[in-house]
Order: sequence, then C-alpha cells, then structure tokens
Amino acid sequence: MKAIEKLRKKVKEHKHICVGLDTDLNKIPDHLKKSNNAIVEFNKAIIQNTKEVCAAYKINFAFYECRGLDGLKELEETIKMIPDDVLIIADAKRGDIGNTSKMYAKSVFEYYNCDAITLHPYMGSDSISPFTEYADKLNFVLALTSNKGADDFEKQELKSGEKLFQLVIKKIVEWNTNENCGFVVGATQPQELKENMNLLNRLPVLLPGVGAQGGDLGTIVNIFKESNHDDFLINVSRGLLYADPSEKFAETARELLIDFNNKIIEIYSK
Repeated sequence: MKAIEKLRKKVKEHKHICVGLDTDLNKIPDHLKKSNNAIVEFNKAIIQNTKEVCAAYKINFAFYECRGLDGLKELEETIKMIPDDVLIIADAKRGDIGNTSKMYAKSVFEYYNCDAITLHPYMGSDSISPFTEYADKLNFVLALTSNKGADDFEKQELKSGEKLFQLVIKKIVEWNTNENCGFVVGATQPQELKENMNLLNRLPVLLPGVGAQGGDLGTIVNIFKESNHDDFLINVSRGLLYADPSEKFAETARELLIDFNNKIIEIYSK
C-alpha cells in the first residue's frame, strides 16, 4: 500500500494523531529501567495500546542513534512491531548532496522500510530528488518549524517580499512531480499556517508541537477543517509517552489518544 493511501485511510476515520516515539530512557517509568531491553519493552507497550487508534508513528532517529549499535537494534525492533497499515515516519531530517541523499533514502526506505521521512530543503532540489524518486513513499519537507529558531531563517523576508518558508513551500509544490511530497509545519505557528493554507496546494502536512511545545489541538484542526484540507497529521510525543509514570503508562496513552480523536470528531461534527 502506498504511504499516501495509508494516511488517507486513517484520516477518513478522523484519526489524525501521530504518536512520536521519541523514547528517552531517562523518562520511561522506573519499573522498566531495570530491563535489559527497556526501550523496546516501552515502545512495544505503547504500540500495542495505540496501534488501532492512531494514524501514524513518527520515530525520531536521534533518540536511537545516540545509543550506538544498541539503539539501532532498538530502532529496527520498534519498526518491526508497527502494523503494516499504520504509517511509519522516519524523523531523520535528511538532506545532503545527491550521492549522500541517495544512500540516506536507501537506508530509510529500503533497509528500515519506513513509509515516510522528514527532510530539510536547504541544499536544493538535488538533495530532495533521491527521496522523491521512491514514488510509493512520502516526504515531509521542513517548511515552518515549531521551534523558536524558525525566526532565524524560515521567517526572514526576501527581496521579493515573501518569507523564506513561503519560497520553500512553492519550490516543493513545483518539485512534487511524483505526488509524494508534503510539509512539516509547526503547530506553534497557527497564524502563519492559516494565512498560507492556499500555498500548501492540499499536500499532506505533518504538525509537531501540540502539547509540551504549546500548540493547541483545536486551533489546528479548525484551520484544516475551514480549509477543507484533510491530509494532516498532528504529532504528539511527550504528552502521550510520559503522561503516566506508573505501570499503566500505555493504557493512559491510549485513553489520551482516544480523547484527542473524540475532540477531532467533535470539531468536524459542528
């Protein structure tokens, strides 16, 4: 199944929440820390309890790569536990010269068999094209991110009068010849998102920043509803993973996710 088909199958059911598996050994419940395979056990419990009610999983590679070979094994085991019908996003933020990007794309899409990846566009089209050549996959390109540093470059005004992030969006729409590109837009940037919905050209959008970073679920969902744009994923990481430090952490994550889904359904029913 194509990545975009997996996404659209879920959003038709009003499932828009992407679970961010940014698993930090220091933050998982104490009863798991004694295990030799603590990260995998934690992820397994989260996946088993949320796989039927989430739209996707976003795995931040940095949280695994920092643990060397052990972390890479945990990453591989985690990916294998995710059902085939649920979108797997490699949050790796790749983007390098063409030869290097080709190897990154092969790693993420062929070895790890992820459905999608996050990319940064600042080395130009030849750094993106090795990923977009995988027509069945999705590529979420950084447009306007959720961090404060977005002001440093992304919001800078060009001589043309447009912002840099607006130029990025236009370029990605132009490069989207295989219809497998999308954008990363921070949920902490609701005003800019609302003002630029027309530029997105109805491409899929991944929105980090709800919860711990301060983004508001209802505000974001309403913007997409008003724009009649359904292909969006709202990522929640810390707000789900570490909401409950007890042995029932995974059940709590499921309950919170269901609550998010119900809020989205309520907004769409109005």
